Amino acid sequence: MTGDRALAELRDSHHRVDADRWDDIYVVGDVHGCLPALERLVDRIDPDDDTLLVVVGDLVRKGPDSHGVVEFVRERDNVVSVRGNNEAKVIRGDKQVPGLTGADRAYIESLPHAISWDGHLVVHGGVDPRKSLGDHEPGELLTMRSLVPDGSYDRPYWFEEYADSPRVFFGHTVLAEPYESAGAVGLDTGCVYGGELTAYHVGSGEFRTVEPEETYRERSDDSIVSPRTVH
Repeated sequence: MTGDRALAELRDSHHRVDADRWDDIYVVGDVHGCLPALERLVDRIDPDDDTLLVVVGDLVRKGPDSHGVVEFVRERDNVVSVRGNNEAKVIRGDKQVPGLTGADRAYIESLPHAISWDGHLVVHGGVDPRKSLGDHEPGELLTMRSLVPDGSYDRPYWFEEYADSPRVFFGHTVLAEPYESAGAVGLDTGCVYGGELTAYHVGSGEFRTVEPEETYRERSDDSIVSPRTVH
């Protein structure tokens, strides 16, 4: 099942965007509390009121200012986000994040697992190309990476096998460089680990990036994925 019929299957925790409302749409990678990088990226994009920014989740944890990032997103009418696995950890009480207010937590709990518009789908982790969207559990959309059972960093990765519609924008998997194919666009370039914060302009297909001011967390090379070149 492809296209809008497939998106209709995501009945639970799915926010549908009216793309006609916006002149431009950008999708932004995992922020992880890196507020200065987010502010500089948004300054570089220089959005007006008719430009929508959609974040792939993981607004919080690991970086220095989770509250600032959540506040930045929730106070702007033209910025939205899906839920990431780190938001899920906060909701379940698995992780405590200093500085989050009651309003921050309420906003985090309101985040959908998916946002879509006109043949485009934003989720945090990804989708399994071996089954329909309607057969996915919400948790799969947050954590999908490898298609090998219990093989988080074993190939094949879902996005290297996915060539369907809708086109899926995702984070979660830290990439050495942004990933783009006809079916998927990967945007987690490891800002909190000293990589870049990346955005993708849906209209032009151009990436916009900024470098963080510092590295807040170390990450081993074997958990940073070098995507296969798509021809």
